[in-house]
Amino acid sequence: MLARALVLLAAYIIDRIVGDPRWLTHPVVYMGRVIVWLENYIRRLFPREEQLKQAGVLFPVVLVGGSFLLIWMLLELLRLVHPWLAWAVEAWLISTTIATKGLAEAGMGIYRLLKEDKIKEARKALAMVVGRDTHSLNEREISRGAVETVAENIVDAILSPLFYAAIGGAQLAMAYRAANTLDSMVGYKNEKYYNLGWASARFDDIANYIPARLAALTLILVSWVLRLNWRKCAVVILRDARLHPSLNSGFTEAGVAGALGIQLGGTNYYQGVPSHRAKMGDPERPIAPEDIKETVAIMHWTAFFFLLACLGSILFVALLYSI
Repeated sequence: MLARALVLLAAYIIDRIVGDPRWLTHPVVYMGRVIVWLENYIRRLFPREEQLKQAGVLFPVVLVGGSFLLIWMLLELLRLVHPWLAWAVEAWLISTTIATKGLAEAGMGIYRLLKEDKIKEARKALAMVVGRDTHSLNEREISRGAVETVAENIVDAILSPLFYAAIGGAQLAMAYRAANTLDSMVGYKNEKYYNLGWASARFDDIANYIPARLAALTLILVSWVLRLNWRKCAVVILRDARLHPSLNSGFTEAGVAGALGIQLGGTNYYQGVPSHRAKMGDPERPIAPEDIKETVAIMHWTAFFFLLACLGSILFVALLYSI
């Protein structure tokens, strides 16, 4: 158990310092290639649309189960070579499932461009991390998009991987990352993936269910520590989180909106088609670029306190086993 706590701490530090270097191919890239191959294989094997609903179960079975098994086998083989080698590789693997540094860099990059009045560049930077149209957004809408992206990804890019790494090490954290990658690639309710992607979307919802609610509690604590409006944070989470189209993403978006006294949500455009998302929070003031910076700070502190909770839980369980 002590080794689990140390490897989790090391993984967090690696992500904060190194992040995801561009020269090293990220495991998610390989997952994406497997998903594309598996989709083509399934569609050839089950050509009729009514068959795809059952066939969609193959995605989480193959990719999530396969990721868990592959990492477990790798670590077991490395332990035969040397325990410290397995420990180092596990720490690195867990760090690849966390995106604290990458998320902060994306948000702060947009923030700096806005502060330099580089609106066109800021639009392009936002387009790299969101699916909505950004070519005509003003400063306020760019800021909203950046805040929503950072807030929404607190759960699936940071807290959920930490949660599963604390429970089951690198193999479970990587299995979660596989589930999340599946959802981002095939978990859509459109004509193409409505049947094929339903199992992936549902699996991701289940995987994030507990971490999202723990995130809400951590976010309230962080709002208090940072002297933000922690009471409003709690109120808006309870009132508005359920309005989000995602079962889990609304908790952190609503919490950030309440803590900062801003309103998130509204109308976005996707390839020119308007999409109306329920609004969360109260518009006590207009959204500004500084809110991006504040949201990144909230993200960092939420990740840190959640890490401490995970480490404390691991050590508490170890103590119980030793009694």
